[in-house]
Amino acid sequence: MQLLALETRYEELAGWFAQDIGDESSAHGHTAKALDASHITGDSDLTAYILARKAQLALDTGHPADAFGLATAARRTARPGSRLEVIAVLHEAHAHAVLGEGREAHRAYETALALLGRADSDGVWGSWLDTAYVNTARARSLAALGAYEQAAADFDNAIAMLPPAYRRDRGVYLARAARAHAGTGNMSLAARIGAQAVGIAAETGSARIFHQLDHLDQALAPASGEDGVAEFRASLDRIVLHPA
Repeated sequence: MQLLALETRYEELAGWFAQDIGDESSAHGHTAKALDASHITGDSDLTAYILARKAQLALDTGHPADAFGLATAARRTARPGSRLEVIAVLHEAHAHAVLGEGREAHRAYETALALLGRADSDGVWGSWLDTAYVNTARARSLAALGAYEQAAADFDNAIAMLPPAYRRDRGVYLARAARAHAGTGNMSLAARIGAQAVGIAAETGSARIFHQLDHLDQALAPASGEDGVAEFRASLDRIVLHPA
Protein backbone atom coordinates (compact mmCIF):
# COMPACT_ATOMS: atom_id res chain seq x y z
CA MET A 1 0.00 0.00 0.00
CA GLN A 2 2.93 2.34 0.66
CA LEU A 3 4.16 1.70 -2.88
CA LEU A 4 0.72 2.57 -4.25
CA ALA A 5 0.68 5.78 -2.21
CA LEU A 6 4.07 6.69 -3.70
CA GLU A 7 2.78 5.97 -7.18
CA THR A 8 -0.25 8.16 -6.48
CA ARG A 9 1.93 11.09 -5.49
CA TYR A 10 4.09 10.53 -8.57
CA GLU A 11 1.04 10.68 -10.85
CA GLU A 12 -0.14 13.89 -9.17
CA LEU A 13 3.31 15.48 -9.54
CA ALA A 14 3.54 14.32 -13.17
CA GLY A 15 0.18 16.00 -13.75
CA TRP A 16 1.52 19.27 -12.36
CA PHE A 17 4.65 19.10 -14.55
CA ALA A 18 2.53 18.34 -17.61
CA GLN A 19 0.35 21.35 -16.87
CA ASP A 20 3.40 23.57 -16.44
CA ILE A 21 4.74 22.62 -19.88
CA GLY A 22 1.32 23.12 -21.47
CA ASP A 23 0.33 19.48 -22.07
CA GLU A 24 -3.24 19.65 -20.79
CA SER A 25 -4.20 16.17 -22.00
CA SER A 26 -1.38 14.53 -20.05
CA ALA A 27 -2.08 16.75 -17.04
CA HIS A 28 -5.68 15.56 -16.92
CA GLY A 29 -4.62 11.94 -17.50
CA HIS A 30 -2.00 11.81 -14.76
CA THR A 31 -4.26 13.58 -12.26
CA ALA A 32 -7.16 11.22 -13.02
CA LYS A 33 -4.88 8.21 -12.44
CA ALA A 34 -3.76 9.75 -9.16
CA LEU A 35 -7.35 10.17 -8.02
CA ASP A 36 -8.24 6.56 -8.87
CA ALA A 37 -5.19 5.25 -7.02
CA SER A 38 -5.84 7.45 -3.99
CA HIS A 39 -9.21 5.76 -3.43
CA ILE A 40 -7.46 2.38 -3.32
CA THR A 41 -4.96 3.56 -0.73
CA GLY A 42 -7.78 4.60 1.60
CA ASP A 43 -5.89 7.81 2.43
CA SER A 44 -8.64 10.43 2.55
CA ASP A 45 -6.12 13.28 2.86
CA LEU A 46 -4.50 12.18 -0.38
CA THR A 47 -7.87 11.90 -2.09
CA ALA A 48 -8.93 15.36 -0.89
CA TYR A 49 -5.67 16.88 -2.13
CA ILE A 50 -5.99 15.33 -5.59
CA LEU A 51 -9.62 16.36 -5.88
CA ALA A 52 -8.46 19.90 -5.14
CA ARG A 53 -5.75 19.58 -7.80
CA LYS A 54 -8.36 18.43 -10.30
CA ALA A 55 -10.44 21.49 -9.37
CA GLN A 56 -7.42 23.74 -9.91
CA LEU A 57 -6.72 22.11 -13.27
CA ALA A 58 -10.34 22.52 -14.33
CA LEU A 59 -10.20 26.21 -13.44
CA ASP A 60 -6.96 26.77 -15.30
CA THR A 61 -8.30 25.05 -18.42
CA GLY A 62 -11.57 26.96 -18.54
CA HIS A 63 -14.10 24.68 -16.84
CA PRO A 64 -15.30 26.59 -13.75
CA ALA A 65 -18.55 24.63 -13.27
CA ASP A 66 -16.62 21.34 -13.19
CA ALA A 67 -14.07 22.97 -10.89
CA PHE A 68 -16.74 23.99 -8.43
CA GLY A 69 -18.07 20.44 -8.22
CA LEU A 70 -14.59 19.02 -7.73
CA ALA A 71 -13.73 21.63 -5.09
CA THR A 72 -16.95 20.84 -3.23
CA ALA A 73 -16.05 17.15 -3.30
CA ALA A 74 -12.57 17.97 -2.01
CA ARG A 75 -14.02 19.99 0.85
CA ARG A 76 -16.43 17.17 1.72
CA THR A 77 -13.55 14.68 1.74
CA ALA A 78 -11.08 16.83 3.68
CA ARG A 79 -10.80 16.50 7.42
CA PRO A 80 -12.56 19.39 9.17
CA GLY A 81 -9.97 21.76 10.56
CA SER A 82 -7.29 20.71 8.07
CA ARG A 83 -5.47 22.89 5.59
CA LEU A 84 -6.90 20.70 2.86
CA GLU A 85 -10.30 22.11 3.76
CA VAL A 86 -8.96 25.62 3.22
CA ILE A 87 -7.48 24.70 -0.17
CA ALA A 88 -10.82 23.29 -1.29
CA VAL A 89 -12.66 26.45 -0.24
CA LEU A 90 -10.17 28.58 -2.20
CA HIS A 91 -10.97 26.69 -5.37
CA GLU A 92 -14.69 27.02 -4.66
CA ALA A 93 -14.16 30.76 -4.26
CA HIS A 94 -12.40 31.22 -7.57
CA ALA A 95 -14.95 29.07 -9.38
CA HIS A 96 -17.64 31.40 -8.05
CA ALA A 97 -15.66 34.40 -9.32
CA VAL A 98 -15.17 33.00 -12.81
CA LEU A 99 -18.87 32.20 -12.94
CA GLY A 100 -19.59 35.84 -12.09
CA GLU A 101 -20.89 35.10 -8.59
CA GLY A 102 -19.11 37.90 -6.76
CA ARG A 103 -20.99 37.78 -3.47
CA GLU A 104 -20.46 34.03 -3.12
CA ALA A 105 -16.76 34.41 -4.02
CA HIS A 106 -16.16 37.09 -1.37
CA ARG A 107 -18.00 35.02 1.23
CA ALA A 108 -15.90 31.95 0.38
CA TYR A 109 -12.64 33.88 0.80
CA GLU A 110 -13.74 35.10 4.21
CA THR A 111 -14.52 31.49 5.10
CA ALA A 112 -11.09 30.39 3.89
CA LEU A 113 -9.32 32.99 6.04
CA ALA A 114 -11.38 32.01 9.08
CA LEU A 115 -10.64 28.32 8.54
CA LEU A 116 -6.94 29.04 8.02
CA GLY A 117 -6.81 30.89 11.34
CA ARG A 118 -7.67 27.72 13.22
CA ALA A 119 -6.35 25.04 10.83
CA ASP A 120 -3.87 22.35 11.84
CA SER A 121 -0.28 23.52 11.49
CA ASP A 122 1.26 20.05 11.20
CA GLY A 123 1.31 17.66 8.27
CA VAL A 124 2.60 17.92 4.71
CA TRP A 125 -0.60 19.02 3.04
CA GLY A 126 -0.78 22.74 2.49
CA SER A 127 2.28 23.56 4.58
CA TRP A 128 2.86 26.49 2.18
CA LEU A 129 -0.61 27.90 2.79
CA ASP A 130 -0.69 31.26 4.55
CA THR A 131 -2.66 34.52 4.53
CA ALA A 132 -0.51 35.93 1.70
CA TYR A 133 -1.37 32.93 -0.48
CA VAL A 134 -5.09 33.41 0.20
CA ASN A 135 -4.79 37.09 -0.66
CA THR A 136 -3.05 36.22 -3.92
CA ALA A 137 -5.82 33.80 -4.81
CA ARG A 138 -8.38 36.47 -3.99
CA ALA A 139 -6.56 38.97 -6.21
CA ARG A 140 -6.97 36.60 -9.13
CA SER A 141 -10.68 36.36 -8.39
CA LEU A 142 -11.02 40.12 -8.06
CA ALA A 143 -9.53 40.51 -11.52
CA ALA A 144 -11.98 37.92 -12.88
CA LEU A 145 -14.79 39.99 -11.36
CA GLY A 146 -13.46 43.21 -12.91
CA ALA A 147 -12.23 44.78 -9.65
CA TYR A 148 -8.87 45.61 -11.20
CA GLU A 149 -7.70 48.34 -8.81
CA GLN A 150 -7.91 46.10 -5.74
CA ALA A 151 -6.60 43.07 -7.66
CA ALA A 152 -3.52 45.01 -8.81
CA ALA A 153 -2.77 46.25 -5.29
CA ASP A 154 -3.16 42.77 -3.82
CA PHE A 155 -0.92 41.20 -6.47
CA ASP A 156 1.77 43.83 -5.91
CA ASN A 157 1.73 43.15 -2.15
CA ALA A 158 1.83 39.38 -2.64
CA ILE A 159 4.74 39.53 -5.09
CA ALA A 160 6.75 41.64 -2.66
CA MET A 161 6.42 38.88 -0.03
CA LEU A 162 6.98 35.89 -2.33
CA PRO A 163 10.15 33.87 -1.55
CA PRO A 164 12.78 34.25 -4.32
CA ALA A 165 12.85 30.48 -4.92
CA TYR A 166 9.27 30.50 -6.22
CA ARG A 167 10.32 31.52 -9.74
CA ARG A 168 7.44 30.00 -11.69
CA ASP A 169 4.84 31.34 -9.28
CA ARG A 170 6.48 34.76 -9.42
CA GLY A 171 6.22 34.73 -13.21
CA VAL A 172 2.53 33.80 -13.09
CA TYR A 173 1.77 36.43 -10.45
CA LEU A 174 3.67 39.13 -12.33
CA ALA A 175 1.76 38.41 -15.51
CA ARG A 176 -1.56 38.42 -13.64
CA ALA A 177 -0.62 41.64 -11.86
CA ALA A 178 0.24 43.21 -15.19
CA ARG A 179 -3.15 42.23 -16.59
CA ALA A 180 -4.83 43.77 -13.57
CA HIS A 181 -2.92 47.02 -14.06
CA ALA A 182 -3.92 46.96 -17.74
CA GLY A 183 -7.50 46.62 -16.57
CA THR A 184 -7.13 49.87 -14.62
CA GLY A 185 -5.92 51.59 -17.79
CA ASN A 186 -2.27 51.91 -16.71
CA MET A 187 -0.80 50.27 -19.81
CA SER A 188 2.75 51.54 -19.28
CA LEU A 189 3.01 50.02 -15.80
CA ALA A 190 1.39 46.82 -17.07
CA ALA A 191 4.02 46.59 -19.80
CA ARG A 192 6.91 47.10 -17.36
CA ILE A 193 5.61 44.42 -15.01
CA GLY A 194 4.87 42.11 -17.93
CA ALA A 195 8.45 42.46 -19.16
CA GLN A 196 9.64 40.98 -15.86
CA ALA A 197 7.34 37.99 -16.40
CA VAL A 198 8.73 37.55 -19.93
CA GLY A 199 12.20 37.11 -18.48
CA ILE A 200 11.02 34.39 -16.10
CA ALA A 201 9.05 32.70 -18.88
CA ALA A 202 12.17 32.55 -21.03
CA GLU A 203 14.17 31.19 -18.11
CA THR A 204 11.70 28.49 -17.01
CA GLY A 205 9.73 27.67 -20.17
CA SER A 206 6.59 27.57 -18.01
CA ALA A 207 3.45 27.33 -20.15
CA ARG A 208 1.43 28.74 -17.25
CA ILE A 209 3.37 32.01 -17.55
CA PHE A 210 3.15 32.05 -21.36
CA HIS A 211 -0.62 31.58 -21.11
CA GLN A 212 -0.94 34.64 -18.87
CA LEU A 213 1.41 36.66 -21.09
CA ASP A 214 -0.71 35.84 -24.12
CA HIS A 215 -3.73 37.38 -22.39
CA LEU A 216 -1.64 40.38 -21.38
CA ASP A 217 -0.39 40.81 -24.94
CA GLN A 218 -3.97 40.92 -26.21
CA ALA A 219 -4.90 43.50 -23.56
CA LEU A 220 -1.94 45.72 -24.47
CA ALA A 221 -2.21 45.41 -28.25
CA PRO A 222 -4.55 48.42 -28.66
CA ALA A 223 -2.10 50.58 -26.68
CA SER A 224 1.03 49.84 -28.71
CA GLY A 225 1.95 53.53 -28.83
CA GLU A 226 2.13 53.92 -25.05
CA ASP A 227 5.43 53.97 -23.18
CA GLY A 228 6.91 50.50 -22.74
CA VAL A 229 4.20 48.57 -24.58
CA ALA A 230 6.13 48.13 -27.84
CA GLU A 231 9.18 47.04 -25.85
CA PHE A 232 7.12 44.46 -23.97
CA ARG A 233 5.67 43.05 -27.19
CA ALA A 234 9.13 42.94 -28.77
CA SER A 235 10.54 41.03 -25.79
CA LEU A 236 7.66 38.59 -26.01
CA ASP A 237 8.25 38.23 -29.75
CA ARG A 238 11.79 37.12 -29.07
CA ILE A 239 10.57 34.04 -27.18
CA VAL A 240 7.26 33.23 -28.88
CA LEU A 241 5.74 34.11 -32.24
CA HIS A 242 2.39 35.90 -32.25
CA PRO A 243 0.56 38.20 -34.69
CA ALA A 244 1.64 41.84 -34.61
